[in-house]
Amino acid sequence: MTCDELLVYLSDYIDRDLNDEFVQVARDHLATCQHCQVVLNTTQRVVALGHNEQRKLDAGHRALLFDRLHSTLVARETPKA
Repeated sequence: MTCDELLVYLSDYIDRDLNDEFVQVARDHLATCQHCQVVLNTTQRVVALGHNEQRKLDAGHRALLFDRLHSTLVARETPKA
């Protein structure tokens, strides 16, 4: 599994809407990828804060959040000249 693939399914992973085999593949990737661990932990914290505040992210804000997380991940992985 690549980082991009994990990001596509991150919401389903957090919501536990994936089959056991796919969950294991995601866990294997997370065990070795610090960047995806950060994205997962940050996303989970944002979701928890939203629940604590009795607010839900609408689709537009959720997409914006994932776009920003993805951009940050890509920027970290891009080798600097």
